[in-house]
Amino acid sequence: MIDLHSHILPGIDDGAKDIEMSLAMARLAIADGTTHIACTPHFMPGVYENNLPVITKLIAALEIAFLENNINLTLIRGGDIHIAPDIAEKLSNGTLPTLGTSKYFLFEPPHHVVPPGIKQLCKGIINAGYMPVLTHPERLTWIENNYQLICALDELGVVVQITAGSITGTFGKRAQYWSERMLDEGRVDIIASDAHNTGSRPPGLSRARDAITKRLSEEAATLMVQVNPECILQNLLVSSKPEKHVIKSKPEKKGLLKRMGFE
Repeated sequence: MIDLHSHILPGIDDGAKDIEMSLAMARLAIADGTTHIACTPHFMPGVYENNLPVITKLIAALEIAFLENNINLTLIRGGDIHIAPDIAEKLSNGTLPTLGTSKYFLFEPPHHVVPPGIKQLCKGIINAGYMPVLTHPERLTWIENNYQLICALDELGVVVQITAGSITGTFGKRAQYWSERMLDEGRVDIIASDAHNTGSRPPGLSRARDAITKRLSEEAATLMVQVNPECILQNLLVSSKPEKHVIKSKPEKKGLLKRMGFE
């Protein structure tokens, strides 16, 4: 399985506090069946002022630590990028990271406030040649009164990522309800751990994968933990779920993405 959202890099945000925690998280991920994990620390101006040179050095150091400790887990560079009006510009000039070498990037909206103009912002980002991966919408406190906005972003072509722990109930019944609703409506493209530690928020996708298999199908679960994440890393169009696996079929994203070179 491929996990495209984690805070496994040590000492850089609210994730792993040190290298020992990073190694422990990596061992948990491997034991759960993860082969690739993205290092996606927060990029949040005024809170986490991270930059690419520091992240690149930390990933290189962690890879060396993996070799020294016989940990076979592939690291992917990325970032958990908080919403900002200049995202497209900073992606273009290399200030902000995409996932690996792709045009996809993790796009984090504020948890407690509906961001004004988010749909227009996403349109501009897509027109600039990049693709937002909307992170954990099921956990946003404003989803109840603004679910149609989430649907509009999905229909615009934005990739939707929900948290594995939301599906299994780790984040409570509310997040579980919204994750299940989005799964049933065919709005989910990938799941990821959003791991921060080895305790309350550990890495691991298998329990959520098994829950999706039971709720939808093995094919749908495989799309979300393997096929679509691999498509993202290869800069290919993510796959749509077969209509028979969803209550409401998901609109095709091909027309909107054609000009981005994903077809």
